[in-house]
Amino acid sequence: MLIGNYQHNIDPKGRVIMPAKFREELGDIFYATKGKDNTITILSKDAWDELGRKIAAMPSSKTVQISRFLFASAAELIPDKQGRVLIPQNLREYAGLDKDVVINGNGSKVEIWDGKAWDDYNNSLSGDDVYDIMDQLEL
Repeated sequence: MLIGNYQHNIDPKGRVIMPAKFREELGDIFYATKGKDNTITILSKDAWDELGRKIAAMPSSKTVQISRFLFASAAELIPDKQGRVLIPQNLREYAGLDKDVVINGNGSKVEIWDGKAWDDYNNSLSGDDVYDIMDQLEL
């Protein structure tokens, strides 16, 4: 399970260090695409392939928009020896990534957030938003 929160910087070439803990779970090759809340979603090859199978199993009339949204913007990421991955320009622009980023484990995926957007998101949450779901999960 992908868990944890890491703060990093994007270098001038658009590379960011993917935490070693995440690289171990994601594998040697993983995939980046547009995510919710103007984030970048990172999936392992297995999770990416499963997503493709789920979309392919649905009627194309229902999936054409999500297919275009996810697959046209996607990129295969291969970490270099320092653990850096190049985030393509189109994804950096989508997520508003400039310098400071937050890399979050979110169960079966990783999210990359602009640092300020992450702070704004957390500051916008009310206790009720979280506590109701925690009650349902019996936490």
